Amino acid sequence: MPLILTINIGSSSLKCSIYSMGDTERLVIVGSMTRIGTTSGRFSVVNGQGQPVIEETLVLPDHGAAVRRLLNWIIAEAQLRHLDAVGHRVVHGGTWFTQPTPISEEMLSTLTSLTPLAPEHLPHQIAAIHAIEQALPDAQQVACFDTAFHHQMPAVAKHYALPKRLTDAGIVRYGFHGLSYEYIVSALCQASGDGTANGRIIIAHLGNGASMVAVLDGRSIDTTMGFTPTGGLVMGTRSGDLDPGVILYAIEELGLDPATVRRLVSHQAGLLGVSGSSGDMGELLRQETVDAQAVTAIALFCYQARKFLGSLATVLGGIDTLIFTAGIGEHIPAIRARVCAGLEFLGIALDPARNEVNAPLISRDDSPTAVRVMRTNEELMIARHTAAALRQRQRYVEAH
Repeated sequence: MPLILTINIGSSSLKCSIYSMGDTERLVIVGSMTRIGTTSGRFSVVNGQGQPVIEETLVLPDHGAAVRRLLNWIIAEAQLRHLDAVGHRVVHGGTWFTQPTPISEEMLSTLTSLTPLAPEHLPHQIAAIHAIEQALPDAQQVACFDTAFHHQMPAVAKHYALPKRLTDAGIVRYGFHGLSYEYIVSALCQASGDGTANGRIIIAHLGNGASMVAVLDGRSIDTTMGFTPTGGLVMGTRSGDLDPGVILYAIEELGLDPATVRRLVSHQAGLLGVSGSSGDMGELLRQETVDAQAVTAIALFCYQARKFLGSLATVLGGIDTLIFTAGIGEHIPAIRARVCAGLEFLGIALDPARNEVNAPLISRDDSPTAVRVMRTNEELMIARHTAAALRQRQRYVEAH
């Protein structure tokens, strides 16, 4: 049974898992590295039964150091030493990569050229690929793209109102969080059958990064994030959608250089920018009774989420199922309630008691629209894609 390591790198974190992928999918370990880029990084691993394996505080100056520490630990563990493959979440595939793909030097060259589209993610992900290539030269590496789930969106959903030469140059809506959405659709199908999974679905991936997608017949037909992961909903530190004139004004009138503007919209905006204190929704809710700016930040997040949810329902011609997932979506009942407030005209009616305990189904029994809370699992989706790539390679070898 193939033993597969998954790597999921964020702007300041690294999530990993090892799966044994045979006739059954068995989780061996799951780990995380947080606060990368600081002197107080955290490295923790639990086994497949949820029992702690390692917990340490260490200096993680960059993502390369985090990957090397992870690999040193894996290689030291005899039962984990012989990895068959490594699957990576790669945030942006541009127009080139629309399905999971074995990693090659040519691919890495293309990914490097795409770094301006996701400068907070792609450089770290490419560095991790290089580090693993050096440490585990015999392991097949596979890139799983967060944009791939959206590549079949209708052209009208992809296009910006720009000259054709810019559209042809790849300036279109790509969408992100695709691995999360793909997993949720597959889990919904397994739990509720094809009839539900092929209906009119909106999935709200609400975390530090946040987006929504409209899904019909299991396929993405529109989504809130666009050309980069900065657009769409209000996020923890990202602005979401802005009038382009705001960027021009910041550069031309306020004298901000492009690098400063990039930091502004990616790291200093969103909940953090509006509140002036925190990009963490849980912390803002705790401050709500004493901090008017926290109140404003929360209200803006929920207002924008309702507005985008309504627009996606219009694209679908109605909604059969609404699914909340990711950190905020899975764990914060108050935000789910506020996002859904006033959406009775869409058939959305929450059961307060179910919502409060994060029940799998949080809508009332008489609600025309089912509202669900589902745990996402990008790592398992990566492992599945990587295992499929290994099987495809094996069939090719046997045929030649």
